[in-house]
Amino acid sequence: MRRRDLLATASGAAAAGLLLPGTARAATGTAGTARQAASVGIDPAGSWGAWEGWGTSLAWWANVFGERDDLADVFFTRRTVDVGGAPLPGLGLNLARYNLGACSWNAVNGERMVESPNIPRFKQIEGYWKDWRDEDPSSAAWDWSADAAQRAMLRKAHDRGAKAELFSNSPMWWMCLNHNPSGAASGSDNNLQPWNYRQFAVYLAEVARRSADEWGVPFVSVEAFNESTSDYWSATGKQEGCHFDAAVQEEVLAHLRRELNRRGLADTAVAASDETNYQVALDTWRSYGGAARDAVGRINVHGYSGSSGPRAALRDAAAAAGKGLWNSEYGDRDGTGLSMVTNLHLDLRQLRPSGWLYWQVIDETQVWALIDFDSSTNTLGTVRPKFYLLAQYTRHIRPGMRMIDTGDDAVVAAWDEGAGRLVVVAANTGNAAREVTLDLTAFGTVPADGTTVPRWATGADDGGERYAAHRDDVLRGGRLSRTLGARSVHTFEFDGVRA
Repeated sequence: MRRRDLLATASGAAAAGLLLPGTARAATGTAGTARQAASVGIDPAGSWGAWEGWGTSLAWWANVFGERDDLADVFFTRRTVDVGGAPLPGLGLNLARYNLGACSWNAVNGERMVESPNIPRFKQIEGYWKDWRDEDPSSAAWDWSADAAQRAMLRKAHDRGAKAELFSNSPMWWMCLNHNPSGAASGSDNNLQPWNYRQFAVYLAEVARRSADEWGVPFVSVEAFNESTSDYWSATGKQEGCHFDAAVQEEVLAHLRRELNRRGLADTAVAASDETNYQVALDTWRSYGGAARDAVGRINVHGYSGSSGPRAALRDAAAAAGKGLWNSEYGDRDGTGLSMVTNLHLDLRQLRPSGWLYWQVIDETQVWALIDFDSSTNTLGTVRPKFYLLAQYTRHIRPGMRMIDTGDDAVVAAWDEGAGRLVVVAANTGNAAREVTLDLTAFGTVPADGTTVPRWATGADDGGERYAAHRDDVLRGGRLSRTLGARSVHTFEFDGVRA
């Protein structure tokens, strides 16, 4: 994750009126009356596999709010939850990324962590391995009481059905060449000491083992890197970070696979390499030798190039190598949520990951947040439209559903074949209404004529609907037509849909 202005152009496109295919826009910046009809055929033959889930990284927000059951419920269940007096529809996230900390404030042989002058305390995640002089995790060199709040939310997420991944932003401070877990003096310099390559892997693997055996939370995967070939992790940074060039990554990956295996975690996948965008992820993957590729079970990528980048090429590379694929982190600077919707649709149709995760569901920066907070008082603020827009997807497209191509970047679909439920989410990010017809006639069995189809709607603008339920749509001849208001997202659930 990074908090730079790189996204200001890419993700701001939707805020400026980025149009998905088939969307018309009025000439002015306000809602117009122009309409362009689109017929979207939904064919089960166009499936690309099972959906694994939706998620978020814990890290900073859980470091502040990790003890709160109401927040665990609103993010990791689909119950209606009262948060600060407001009833919210639970997002039903089922993937949680636990951030292994790099910070501690003890001295070892007179040496201490070097802190960036710009990192706020809530972004400093306390690590467990305090003293490099003892590798034994049962010794006093390890403090398993650290990071209590984030661990509490990890357990709450797990108890609510979420699967977990362990990830790192930086090795422990004492593993870093300059003892600064925010990065080297230059963001393009590696900051992991070569004599600690194995120790870094030991640290990751030992925490994974401890989580499975003692905390009751097995990690499905472990990720050692975070946007590591990028050049912006520096000693004056605002968070933990570490540059690893691809050659160093390869050495760490080999150690990590061995250390996991030694602890009986052969079934725990190694993920890599959480690069900042699709092109960098593709370049890093192509640079790996055979041993590194063999060590990796899933490719993780971040979506910080907005609507650009070789999504399909990365998808094809993962498929050719027989690797899973997650968009393991997404965020943007568009407070309306429309950039998120645009890029989510592009991901689902072109990248085709099995998992998609928002970076920080609670954030002090309002344009990034689903729910914002004040870091000076640690109090929650406004629930942003992004929250409700994301609910249109996460509450309905559920793990195990088959993702179905629609041929339209503005419409995504998922099908629970066993239950006979088809979910269709249609977006209109433009400034004019859009007519859309959803055509289900490629299925063998569809609901009878006159069947009422439930619909939920969210508008991105002030005063718009917020995940409002409707029952005013009727299926006729296997088709449903609906006018989508400007800057809105609509979710439809069709029951009794069979091949």
